Amino acid sequence: MKTPLCTGPMEGASLGRREFLNRFGMGVGGLALADLMGLGAKAAPPAAADRGILPQLHVPPRARRVIYLFMSGGPSQLETFDYKPLLNQRQGEQLPDSVRMGQRLTGMSGNQASLPLAGSAFKFSQHGPAGAWISELLPHTAKVAGDLCIVRSMFTEAINHDPAITFLQTGSQLSGRPSIGAWVHYGLGSDNQNLPAFVVLITRGKVDQPLYSRLWGSGFLPSKHQGVQFRSGKDAVLYLGNPEGIPEEARRGMLDRLRDLHEHRAERPGGDPEIEARIAQYEMAYRMQTSVPEVMDLSREPEAVVDLYGPDARKPGTFAANCLLARRLAERGVKFIQLYHQGWDQHGGLPGGIRQQCKETDQPAAALIHDLKQRGLLEDTLVVWGGEFGRTNYSQGKLTPTDYGRDHHPRCFSVWMAGGGVRPGTVYGETCEFGYNVVNNGVHVHDLHATMMHLLGVNHEKLTFFYQGRHFRLTDIHGSVVRDIVS
Repeated sequence: MKTPLCTGPMEGASLGRREFLNRFGMGVGGLALADLMGLGAKAAPPAAADRGILPQLHVPPRARRVIYLFMSGGPSQLETFDYKPLLNQRQGEQLPDSVRMGQRLTGMSGNQASLPLAGSAFKFSQHGPAGAWISELLPHTAKVAGDLCIVRSMFTEAINHDPAITFLQTGSQLSGRPSIGAWVHYGLGSDNQNLPAFVVLITRGKVDQPLYSRLWGSGFLPSKHQGVQFRSGKDAVLYLGNPEGIPEEARRGMLDRLRDLHEHRAERPGGDPEIEARIAQYEMAYRMQTSVPEVMDLSREPEAVVDLYGPDARKPGTFAANCLLARRLAERGVKFIQLYHQGWDQHGGLPGGIRQQCKETDQPAAALIHDLKQRGLLEDTLVVWGGEFGRTNYSQGKLTPTDYGRDHHPRCFSVWMAGGGVRPGTVYGETCEFGYNVVNNGVHVHDLHATMMHLLGVNHEKLTFFYQGRHFRLTDIHGSVVRDIVS
């Protein structure tokens, strides 16, 4: 006999939780929705359960939230922020052994008969108070150079995409660890009761290295800390709306009865603490039925603001539209906003490929800085731009006067940071004249994470979670705050 769907109030005192969920048309699988949600608080200070695990911050915070613009694929530092005229002067010459020093290459270029040096096809000029060299590909970014801290001495240990992306996103090359956004939510809680504390936005329609949900997962932390992906389609969050035939009052009644059952069960010995978290997430999901459509609706944005982000801002799912959404989420108190933009993996045809990538991202990223600043949000919003590694100074494949490619290069790459206590208008770190090795003020992935946490008021060594016999943290047993870039 088919169990009828819920159409109104029903006595639930005699039902077990599983039977209750099945009877009311959601099924036990409906709890899967809760795994997608994080907790949140708006206007008023968050409730005790939403404040995170830390009773108080370790240092005075400079940032209250993070917007991480992740350029997936590994953008070339030699075409963006690390100007190396020597490569143009020695175009086509072999990479000196004294520069390579026997360092590992990938299998894609390691078997080449030659490794010819390739200078950038693009012009550079200096901008901002520090005279930062910025490529002609990034004219809008150049205009906000005075707000940026460009780090040219990043380095990592991973040479292939998946472990390298996983490393930047979780602090470990091995999958299964909590993402940085999950750590932030775990430690600091939420500032909005109606939206997730950790939101993910992925540029629509880009084809490149795959992005897995574990990159914004909670790992061994409670599931409520994982990121929630907002999409550009009809349903911004999958399965958030009421099932067909279920009115809002019926859903409200179901949640009330479900809470009654949970509280009844919690009085018994052996209660499951994860159920309590999931019930709270159900409540937040209910509130998101109103808050998510509101934040995703860009129609109320002034034309001048939309124009600031460029023509793509009117196209849902583009990087430009996602940058505008990131600002809207930030001003509503979302703690960690993660954007992904794929397509930077130019093993061949780099000049044409990176030109398109910069066209898609340059104006929106600069507009985000400008927009946050004019609203007074940049001072306590940390914005980070960068990929998982850099590119080689030699050409992968055939080098011609107008075309070349670059292989993966973990030994040096560039990122920029802005706002949130970062020293503006600065350039930090230096690579050798060949753009192959860091020679001054190297910044490891763990150092970047330690610095981000420090700006949020967290000592990265003290935010830990006990799992499988030891205390884990985002930076594992490594990492130092880069104090020279903190204002």
